[in-house]
Amino acid sequence: MDKTIELVNNIKDLQAMPSVIVRVLNVMKNPNANMKELGDIVIYDQSLTVKILALVNSAYYGFSQQISSINIALSLLGMTKVKNIVVAVAMKPMMSGAGDKELWKHSIRVAAGCEYLAKLTNIMDADEAFIAGFIHDIGKTVLTMNNPKTYEKVKEVANAGHDILEVEKKYFDSDHVRTGSLLAKRWQLPILLANIISYHHSPSLSSIPIPCNLVCTVDKLMQDTLNPDGLDKAFLKTMGIDIEDVEDLRNVIMQKAELLIAELT
Repeated sequence: MDKTIELVNNIKDLQAMPSVIVRVLNVMKNPNANMKELGDIVIYDQSLTVKILALVNSAYYGFSQQISSINIALSLLGMTKVKNIVVAVAMKPMMSGAGDKELWKHSIRVAAGCEYLAKLTNIMDADEAFIAGFIHDIGKTVLTMNNPKTYEKVKEVANAGHDILEVEKKYFDSDHVRTGSLLAKRWQLPILLANIISYHHSPSLSSIPIPCNLVCTVDKLMQDTLNPDGLDKAFLKTMGIDIEDVEDLRNVIMQKAELLIAELT
């Protein structure tokens, strides 16, 4: 059996996407769907209701008045933002599995960064950018849940300056791009998200390189140690960003992301 298939098959909890996400995505697929249908899913999930109300009242969105009605909160956020929040909240237990809480936090940081840069540059839809950034590293969940101790070793070696994909291949005979791509196929994710997962380390190989390049760039910005030399200067230039400004950009994104993490934790 192919090692990637074996790794994914080992994790029974990952065979199916969380049911609340499936229900929300099914609503969103319907062009005639309305906010009431989405609200009917959210309102019966206490955790989601609390998180959405906390978020809509937080500095992250900056609405001028306190909002206590979930229906008003949903209307203010809009269907796509609500979908993104549902995905982020519902995926947290899975992505925080095996003690790897930092994976979920990193995913939120990349999501917030992609959303911010998409709004700043109009390079892609900001709501799509958020979910693309959030889902990019889902394959790491497979590797972590298969062997948490080994994946801790992978992170140690990668943090010492080695390529993460090469280190994963050495220890798992696969990598998070391959495992994530298989999950994307099994979950029947949209083409955009499947491409992000498959090509966020090699955007030029994707049929839609701009979103992949955006996620790749923000992923590098959100690493514990920033390496400006590893950034694609040509892509930054297309967004109107000078390499000298990336430290300040990183700090702005980090501040926004920490607000979001605080509300979703």
